[in-house]
Amino acid sequence: MGQGTPGGMNRQGHPGDRKQDGSDKKEKKFEPAAPPARVGRKQRKQKGPDAASRLPTVTPVSKCKLRLLKLERVKDYLLMEEEFVAYQERLKPQEEKAEEDRSKVDDLRGSPMSVGNLEELIDENHAIVSSSVGPEYYVGILSFVDKDQLEPGCAILMHNKVLSVVGLLQDEVDPMVSVMKVEKAPLESYADIGGLDAQIQEIKEAVELPLTHPELYEDIGIKPPKGVILYGEPGTGKTLLAKAVANSTSATFLRVVGSELIQKYLGDGPKLVRELFRVADDLSPSIVFIDEIDAVGTKRYDAHSGGEREIQRTMLELLNQLDGFDSRGDVKVILATNRIESLDPALLRPGRIDRKIEFPLPDIKTRRRIFQIHTSRMTLADDVNLEEFVMTKDEFSGADIKAICTEAGLLALRERRMKVTHPDFKKAKDKVMFKKKEGVPEGLYM
Repeated sequence: MGQGTPGGMNRQGHPGDRKQDGSDKKEKKFEPAAPPARVGRKQRKQKGPDAASRLPTVTPVSKCKLRLLKLERVKDYLLMEEEFVAYQERLKPQEEKAEEDRSKVDDLRGSPMSVGNLEELIDENHAIVSSSVGPEYYVGILSFVDKDQLEPGCAILMHNKVLSVVGLLQDEVDPMVSVMKVEKAPLESYADIGGLDAQIQEIKEAVELPLTHPELYEDIGIKPPKGVILYGEPGTGKTLLAKAVANSTSATFLRVVGSELIQKYLGDGPKLVRELFRVADDLSPSIVFIDEIDAVGTKRYDAHSGGEREIQRTMLELLNQLDGFDSRGDVKVILATNRIESLDPALLRPGRIDRKIEFPLPDIKTRRRIFQIHTSRMTLADDVNLEEFVMTKDEFSGADIKAICTEAGLLALRERRMKVTHPDFKKAKDKVMFKKKEGVPEGLYM
């Protein structure tokens, strides 16, 4: 029994074990397949930068190493180009603005500009200016003007419309005065003047000697003459003598015609006279030669127009400069006119004009000398007798004698002759005297 019980118990346990093994061998339940990812036509591959960015990184092998290096160089070049384009886009507005500003400055400098005076500096960018044609203005100073050289009273350049200060005249001398200065000495000398020995002696004593030897006048106790006036008939050698003075002296020579002192606007004439004598004083020793002084130095009378009054103001300023409070020093004045009777007595009085030199018509001796001077370089024929023209009763001036010699040479040249004959001189004399006395030949303009 006892042995059977365990055996029976063992038999009871074995079927349970077989039942468990049978459950493991059962098949799994059916599971359906997963649905497809998409339904429809096959999707095409995308192109463009988005598709390229999704490409996987491919590690190159030894076969494409050279291509990789080439693409890296292309990439560096493209990066450099991109950076250059970015800089260009950033700098382009600045360059356009600079070009616009440069064009504005060129327009300002290239447009006509008026000359004015700086009256007062308000601050670094504003000033009060004046011009000869209008009142004073409050204007701006442009940035490219050198403000260190600006000072009250200096000459400036102003824009013709807005009158802004656009420049500075480096030379304070009036342009008209700078043109009056004789840079190149004339070719005429005292040897080219015939028969005016007394006049040459007087002008040397009054003009040249005080400049070269002022101690002689100090030793004798007198003041040297301030100026001389040359007067006489037209063509007697007044301007020629002034040219000889300019040729012989080393002093600064300023020559001006009286009509140049007459200006359009009010006050410009006296201002030009002041500027003329100021420059002569700065460049002293100097000589001021004013030809045709009767243009501004006529007698004063009741003026009926503004132009006449302005001429009289110019003459008053000239009188003041000749003998005013300021000493003229080493500045000598030479005046020339052929109408001395029309000049104002205040201009001719001693103290202003100390010596009056008359130029008469040439006498026989002077004519002979003038003919010799003008015919010295001419080729004359053997039959030429100049004494016939020297002894004539006709009144010749030095200019008439020169015209006769020139006309005789032209007549010989017309006939293709290289020598001037006596009939050429006779024809030339008749022609010159006819024009001098009778004027234009009758029927010339018919």
